Amino acid sequence: MNLICGIDEAGRGPLAGPVCAAAVILGNGFPLELLSDSKKLSSSKREKAQKIILSKCLFYGIGWASNIEIDEINILKASLLAMKRAFDTMLLQYNAFSDKTFSDSQAAGKVHAIIDGLYVPDISAPCRAVVKADSKFPEVMAASILAKTARDRIMDVYSIFYPEYGYEKHKGYPTKAHRLAIAQYGFSPIQRNTFKVK
Repeated sequence: MNLICGIDEAGRGPLAGPVCAAAVILGNGFPLELLSDSKKLSSSKREKAQKIILSKCLFYGIGWASNIEIDEINILKASLLAMKRAFDTMLLQYNAFSDKTFSDSQAAGKVHAIIDGLYVPDISAPCRAVVKADSKFPEVMAASILAKTARDRIMDVYSIFYPEYGYEKHKGYPTKAHRLAIAQYGFSPIQRNTFKVK
């Protein structure tokens, strides 16, 4: 039986912080009514869904690419790198709980991935990119929720270290308040230096 792995990212548009990706295999019996595109859910509903996804999914992985990597290789490549890291982390969990450990080539025959967007990461499984997959496939919806909630949490942590930027409010996205903070205080250590502020 082939397993479907949904992969999605969060944080391509912000001016600061990392990009985060998640890879999720739900399995049979998952309460699909809890899922939706993460952008369509309120923060409280995302948090509720996140807890259920983590407790009831078969396997998952979270992957990151830092603001430094984003500046070095561009946001698209960094997003795909985060997706690869999420998938590889998921694969480690998959191997840990399976009755046998699969090599990358063997896992390719067991797991098929669906990616939200136009491009696919370099992973050891057949995968296809689908535009707006996060509103069509439950596995990708779950991945979008995990990626969004994980990234929001790390931006909340950064807000403790850099309170003047208000990361807990806008999560690094280019809001007016964020732009004003950059104008007043300059770039923070998690700034994406290659992104246009204005």
